[in-house]
Amino acid sequence: MKAHYESEPSPFLVDNINLLPRGRALDIAMGSGRNTIYLAEMGYDAEGVDVSEEAVKTALERAKSAGVKIHARVTDIEAVNYNIEKNVYDIIICFNYLHRPLIPRIKDGLKKGGMIIYQTYTVDQAQFGKPSNPHFLLGHNELLEMFRDFRCLRYYEGITDNKKAVSAIIAQKV
Repeated sequence: MKAHYESEPSPFLVDNINLLPRGRALDIAMGSGRNTIYLAEMGYDAEGVDVSEEAVKTALERAKSAGVKIHARVTDIEAVNYNIEKNVYDIIICFNYLHRPLIPRIKDGLKKGGMIIYQTYTVDQAQFGKPSNPHFLLGHNELLEMFRDFRCLRYYEGITDNKKAVSAIIAQKV
């Protein structure tokens, strides 16, 4: 049975695309590439990484069908030796995924003036089901605190669609 993948890009990304600098983009834990493909459609040099070979294959197929080129690779981003190239990305995005040791690497990967777009679940998500493991859930204001050395342009924390407890930030490396 083939896995179900979301196909529409994140509304948080779409609603804020005009804030973002153009150029090279990295999508961490890209899944089936919905956001990576959207960025390519918007003119970015878009690349994504994911641990799932099936997800990366699906992303490449979907990009081809959409008539855009993305760079995508299977990578264990939780591996100790995983690094993001330093000072090369104009934007780095991450949705619905949390691995706290990646935060310093994300910061290093952004060029000065580059932006992070990050949205994932908070501890309040447990009331709605999965994910419910606190290891994968942000504490209140934790995302804001993680990027306090950046210039915050947008921040949201709360319940969306009456079924998801999330925190989201757009912040610029200064």
